[in-house]
Amino acid sequence: MVVSLIATLTARPEMREELLRLLTDQVGPTRAEHGCMDYNLHIDAIDPCIFVFYENWIDEDAFQAHLQMPHLQPLLSQSDTLLSRPIEIQRLLRLSDRR
Repeated sequence: MVVSLIATLTARPEMREELLRLLTDQVGPTRAEHGCMDYNLHIDAIDPCIFVFYENWIDEDAFQAHLQMPHLQPLLSQSDTLLSRPIEIQRLLRLSDRR
């Protein structure tokens, strides 16, 4: 079953640029991972400290493998410093086809 999710990361204002760099650096390697269908980074239209990933994975195993990838470690190891709140992950269930 496809795993679809939205991950929201809220930067501490003074760490916004560093977080943005780390997030953009992980897009390419993540898109190359086995099982990654979509991995798109967005920024909130009103609050520039809020970053949102929209992700689709072929299955739960692919998503769990993603969470162990070395290119995520710079973000995960510094999350207390970079983020004003924990990463929020919202899981989605698709109701329509991609057509």
